Amino acid sequence: MITSEVDYRFYLEADRIALARGTKRPSFEDDIWKFEILLRKVEYRKNCKHSSLSRLYLKSLYLRFHLLGRKLGFTIPPNTFGPGLAIAHRGTIVVHFNARVGENCRVHVCTDIGTEARYGDKAPRIGNNVYLGPGAKIFGDITIGDDSAIAANAVVNRSFPEPHQTIGGIPAQKISGKGSEGLLIRATDILRNKKS
Repeated sequence: MITSEVDYRFYLEADRIALARGTKRPSFEDDIWKFEILLRKVEYRKNCKHSSLSRLYLKSLYLRFHLLGRKLGFTIPPNTFGPGLAIAHRGTIVVHFNARVGENCRVHVCTDIGTEARYGDKAPRIGNNVYLGPGAKIFGDITIGDDSAIAANAVVNRSFPEPHQTIGGIPAQKISGKGSEGLLIRATDILRNKKS
């Protein structure tokens, strides 16, 4: 979660690296990167700025964020994804506001991270370096371990807390021990290695 300007800058740079963007500013047609920048601005303003002037600015940011999300098909609430988010392309992505996703997540179209019907507040907790394939459905009070890959069209309704596994099928099961290696950019690792 973004709790300072340093965190905000770190998240922005990690997202840029995860999206494999070479320049510091998005091009005119790069709506996905613009959406991620607005997501981080909303998180920063919501979590760190509390003056009345900031609240007015936050409302205008929320409006821009909401409108761009609607245009792209994204329903992604603030404070759900860690740094290094890479949205692969536009299309439907729905995330419940109680879901928590770690660092370096790559998300594809038609992904749904939600709750079970009878539990409106129990959403998934997804670890670091997780790849979510096209059409993945992850729901309920479950945990997905670090370095995991969720295969295309998988329906995950139980926990897979062990790291380094590929999960697929309906209902989901472990199909290999490969995990997310080679499927995403570990942007936060790159940034932390630069600092050392």
